[in-house]
Amino acid sequence: MPRRHLTEEEIVTIKILPRRGMAKRAIARTLGVVEGTVRYQLRRLDCRDRDGRRGKPERASAVAEVIVEWVSKHGEDPRPVNVRDLHEHLEAEHGYRGSYKSVLRFMRRHYPVPRIRTYRRVETPPGAQSQTDWGEFPRVHLRRGPEALHAFVMVLSHSRKPAVVWSRRENLVAWLRCHNEAYRRLDGVAAVNRIDNPKTAIVSGAGPWGTVHPAYRAYARTVGFHVDACLPRAANAKGKVEAKVRLSRLLMAMIRDRVFDGLAELQAVTDARVDTWCKRTICPATGRTVQETWDAERRRLRPLPTLPEPFDVTVTRPVHRDCMVYFENRQYALPFRYVGRTVEVRGCAETVQFLADGQVVREYPRHTAERVLIDVSCYEGEATDRVLPPPPLGKLGQRLQEIQALPVERRPLDLYAALVEVAR
Repeated sequence: MPRRHLTEEEIVTIKILPRRGMAKRAIARTLGVVEGTVRYQLRRLDCRDRDGRRGKPERASAVAEVIVEWVSKHGEDPRPVNVRDLHEHLEAEHGYRGSYKSVLRFMRRHYPVPRIRTYRRVETPPGAQSQTDWGEFPRVHLRRGPEALHAFVMVLSHSRKPAVVWSRRENLVAWLRCHNEAYRRLDGVAAVNRIDNPKTAIVSGAGPWGTVHPAYRAYARTVGFHVDACLPRAANAKGKVEAKVRLSRLLMAMIRDRVFDGLAELQAVTDARVDTWCKRTICPATGRTVQETWDAERRRLRPLPTLPEPFDVTVTRPVHRDCMVYFENRQYALPFRYVGRTVEVRGCAETVQFLADGQVVREYPRHTAERVLIDVSCYEGEATDRVLPPPPLGKLGQRLQEIQALPVERRPLDLYAALVEVAR
């Protein structure tokens, strides 16, 4: 007779029928099992009935009053949403030494199961929203060996058009660079970008009450979208991008045994496979393909602006009367018309950008050996209603500028004599 797993009803039957005088062999014939199965189950049931743990008091009962007070403040329906928070509270505030599971067992035994929480399904209009998240890939085979890579995934909520961008890091510069690459692939910017709560975007808190990273906030303002952070532990709030993260895993499964020359080849193969997927997959919101729906949605997206260079620092600084701005222990010259104003300073990977009225007004190399960087054109131009230009250079100052501009091999051997001659 083949072995099989007994159902809960059959196990209860094995427990009850012997009490009514039915023989074990007869029970086995009735259930269609061997007699040894019946004997084994009866031994297990006997051990369970004699389990000494059943009569012991629950460890969490010692803090039952604290739990009741916590439930009254934080409970919903009426069990707390997060029992782990309750366990941490008991450990920190009341010296509780029991395990998390001991608190969970107490809650399950003394409080009813909470009601099922439903959520609303919403289809967003064209151009209204994109959703963004990271996917983790611990072993991608590149030419120099397996690497841990990150897939940045951005999806237009209406058309389901995805953009998958590969990155070796998840830091702030990579986060902004991947945004640039994703927007180029989507050929526009949606009004709202819904994100999870990564530290590169939300520096403290979470969800609508979180604090957006200043650099990311500045980037969003420049590109022209609103940052919409999800509530924590609410995967359904960004279900479309979660599905496309799974899609990126499927794409990688299809090419798992392939070795790529580098990140560029991997990106090209991924883009081609995403395009193929879009042309054959139906968008549930329109009944047409994702590609056709995206072609229609592109007219509703904000036109792609000049995307800013990724930056990891953004601050505001005043422009002093000598037209200089102080940043990272260096001084940078800006056009004199910005004296007395506050400008935005962005520390990019290779450059420092200075923005006023949303436009880049000057750019200098970053982390230079020089501590003072001057562009003489910043002191030239017509006066404004608010600011006068600096006085022009005299003959000596002009000669100094000319000598400085000369190539080294053409500079006079006796600079001092040349300057004295000018000063006469």
